[in-house]
Amino acid sequence: MLTTSAKPVKNMTKKQIQIFFERLREQRPHPKTELNYSNPFELLVAVTLSAQATDVSVNKATDKLFPVANTPEAIFALGVDGLKQYIKTIGLYNAKAENVIKACKILIEKHNSIVPDNRADLEALPGVGHKTANVVLNTAFGQATMAVDTHIFRVGNRTGLAVGKNVLEVEQRLVKVIPKEFILDSHHWLILHGRYCCIARKPKCNECVVSDVCQWSDRFEFGASKFVTTKTLEDKS
Repeated sequence: MLTTSAKPVKNMTKKQIQIFFERLREQRPHPKTELNYSNPFELLVAVTLSAQATDVSVNKATDKLFPVANTPEAIFALGVDGLKQYIKTIGLYNAKAENVIKACKILIEKHNSIVPDNRADLEALPGVGHKTANVVLNTAFGQATMAVDTHIFRVGNRTGLAVGKNVLEVEQRLVKVIPKEFILDSHHWLILHGRYCCIARKPKCNECVVSDVCQWSDRFEFGASKFVTTKTLEDKS
């Protein structure tokens, strides 16, 4: 379980979860990925490149790549060595270049160069796993999927939103407990919250808009107010 406390974290109640996402929605009414892209194929490539890399590093590479090649045919024409020249600043770029080129070939030959909007065909592409497919389905096609990365895994476990021992457990819990009105944008809300507020070593609990419904006992040591929770829940009664 990914918390900085040895104390067990209990799951949030339905009421707390409702408040949690109402606050995140109010804070960021229109959340979106921080990867730069203009079509489903660019998103697919960017997400594939982002594995074990930062969005910032991916954007620096794709900002140079996409003006030159942003279709399966154009990137395939670069070849592995040509693609490497654009993405060599990204971690694991050798394997990623090979996977992207192979994926482009499959898209051209089997999908008329169109990114498929279903999990089976997406996960059949080299370099596209469960998480990458979830991101593409959610962001490019508006499907209610939940891609759990390190940020979401941490937020889920630390806050009590979705306690789980592994990524799959957290994903399944999130899909089960998040109200339908929030599910489509919840992936982005949780990533951004984990990236900028509920960070790993020094979470900004004193600035957190959901600290009063968070179940992490150590949040008070990082500045969370001790005098809000009861009133907040009474207001929602």
